[in-house]
Amino acid sequence: MYVGTLSFDLLLGDVRSLKEKRSVVRPIVSELYRKYGVSVAEVGDQDLYRRAEIGLAAVSGDTGHLTDVLDQCERWVAARPEVELLSVRRRHHGDDD
Repeated sequence: MYVGTLSFDLLLGDVRSLKEKRSVVRPIVSELYRKYGVSVAEVGDQDLYRRAEIGLAAVSGDTGHLTDVLDQCERWVAARPEVELLSVRRRHHGDDD
């Protein structure tokens, strides 16, 4: 069994309140869950309205498949016009960890 995680540090565009932040972050989280079948949530920077940290995790029996899913998720988030991807942290965990 292999587990992969991504942590996205995002700068939000024209956002002036926490309510507007939710209207940007919530659809990203929902679409990642729906499209890629991963576990995903906003995990940090909840009190900052122009920044967001989104965490994502996936489990697979094949490391190649896991890498493909994480790559697709990263490309999808990077292509979102309403956010700027500042950094991505990727981790892989296997049976020998």
